[in-house]
Amino acid sequence: MSVYPSAGPIFDTHAHYSSGAFNADRYDLMDSLPAKGVVGICEQATHSGDAPRCLELAHRYPWVYAAIGIHPESLLPADRCGDQPPAPTISVYGGDWAAEMRALAPYYDDPKVVAVGECGLDYHWPVPKDAQLALFEAEIRLALELNKPIVVHDREAHADVYALLKKYQPKGILHCYSGSAEDALWLVKQGIRIGLGGAATFRGAKRAAKVIGALPLDALLLETDCPYMAPEPVRGTRCDSSLIAYVGDYIAQRKGVAPEEVFARTAANARQVFGLD
Repeated sequence: MSVYPSAGPIFDTHAHYSSGAFNADRYDLMDSLPAKGVVGICEQATHSGDAPRCLELAHRYPWVYAAIGIHPESLLPADRCGDQPPAPTISVYGGDWAAEMRALAPYYDDPKVVAVGECGLDYHWPVPKDAQLALFEAEIRLALELNKPIVVHDREAHADVYALLKKYQPKGILHCYSGSAEDALWLVKQGIRIGLGGAATFRGAKRAAKVIGALPLDALLLETDCPYMAPEPVRGTRCDSSLIAYVGDYIAQRKGVAPEEVFARTAANARQVFGLD
């Protein structure tokens, strides 16, 4: 039986369809996803510039929801953005992320906004450390105030991300989890679900294999981070939510269960995390 397309149910908990990579065929592609098993998507904002597009998609499709927040890379200074323009966090708000958060506040009144994110820490890029730490802490406090889950970005920043999650103990998702199985266990006990996507299928992804083995399906969520991180065997192509079929099949093989069980359990987990039940 072919792995792709899957009958699902696939719930992609982390997508970026507002990305320019989808400008040529965004609606045609998204229109095609339900026939490929996709039953839900959480579209992630990264700053005030893409938040309106995220919400537009959430209102266009009944099965799409939005997370609204400020990504740490949005704090990159203009002279560190290469050939890309700086995010509105810099170009509009002059780095005053608190003012941008205030501008985003009305979005959380919309019932299609189900989470605070994407936010977190990124020590791979030259993002000012003090600013991103302060922003992430403020986003966690906002999630607790709103009683919404938080969607956490953690790139080469495990120690500081974990310290803030331990301090505040928000509920939510650690997106594109790259930590150890041991850390995943205590994070799950604290109320964090573990997001796994295409990177978990890559050759040499030994940590992800250990995480899959250590955690029950109830602790896992499936995601793409599309248009990025397409899974094996289509790595390097533009990713979309239907390609989660390969991730679910890989997890099923590692756990010795049917792919249908992986999809059903993780879709139910997503609905629970986002308060959709």
